[in-house]
Amino acid sequence: MFWLKTELWTAEVVYTGFGTPMLRGAIAVQGRHVVGQGSLEELKGRFPEAEVVPKGKALFPPPVNAHTHLDLSLHPLYRGPFSGFIPHVVAHRERRGLEAAQKGLEELLASGAGAFADVVFKDEVMEFLLRESPLPGVAFYEVFAPDPEDAEEVFQQVQAKIRAWRRLEGRVRVGLSPHAPYSVSAPLLRRLAQYARAEGLPLMVHAGESLEEVAFLLRREGPLAEVHRRFSQTPWAPPGLTPIRHLHALGVLGPHTALVHGVQVDEEEVRLLAETGTKVILCPRSNAGLGVGEAPLALYARHGVELALGTDSLASSPDLDVKNEVLFLWERADPRLLVRALTRGGYRALGLPSPRLARGTPSALVHSL
Repeated sequence: MFWLKTELWTAEVVYTGFGTPMLRGAIAVQGRHVVGQGSLEELKGRFPEAEVVPKGKALFPPPVNAHTHLDLSLHPLYRGPFSGFIPHVVAHRERRGLEAAQKGLEELLASGAGAFADVVFKDEVMEFLLRESPLPGVAFYEVFAPDPEDAEEVFQQVQAKIRAWRRLEGRVRVGLSPHAPYSVSAPLLRRLAQYARAEGLPLMVHAGESLEEVAFLLRREGPLAEVHRRFSQTPWAPPGLTPIRHLHALGVLGPHTALVHGVQVDEEEVRLLAETGTKVILCPRSNAGLGVGEAPLALYARHGVELALGTDSLASSPDLDVKNEVLFLWERADPRLLVRALTRGGYRALGLPSPRLARGTPSALVHSL
């Protein structure tokens, strides 16, 4: 009789996609399939002849890159103050488009991502992702419209596009991404949030990313005031609220919403995010490159905010491999929190089913770090 060799794969953190990530865990692999999971000592008892095979820092299901801008994949990498990033993107706008998105999707596939979220600026990129992406995910249509006088016209245009694109949904769903509270007017933010809620559309907003953003929304001070003037001719009065409080007042927060970055937040704002069920997507390497600080991981964990991880674009991050976000933070946070955010947190933030490493799962779906 032929017996398949059994191995016990182990790592510093082992996560099967449900329950709590394990610190002394293992996955039993026989041939090409998982045959067990649990504590290393338990599996040694069940499979006494099995070889223990260390697999590095972590074992987990396919990871999720929960925030990308694939159409910026041909932009040069920017390193500098946050206020210079949008001008950098605009200065290289001729590189933005379908070719860049195709390159970015290839890199995502090569990284082993199991799902993704992309913020889409151009119509051709949206149609490409909906028709051709082999990965499941959400393509969030980006809206950038700071002038309140344009709110109704822009909303009607966005609504028409979303209706047409939803007929193409399959592996990839359509979402909405009002860019940020400083780049989308208050009336349009409110209207888009209402529309997304009524239509069951996922929503993604960049917010709480930098101190410059906070200063601009509170007092219309700082370098973002000049950036804003480049894109809007209408006099604008700041809401006098921090980004998270401003979004909450407009009805943008909620279980349908993923907030990207969330670096500049206080405890009251974190409680608001937790109470409303808003997910938070962290992009630590991009934040470091733009000098905006570090998100308060322990504070988010204390209040039970669902966390996910994204790389952001190749204009602000060195690559699109979301596993490198975990490595970047490995010594600064509870690694169990990071591995969960890399996997289950990402799937939950995008409203996608979360894969599990259970008996019968192909061993090819076990990823390592």
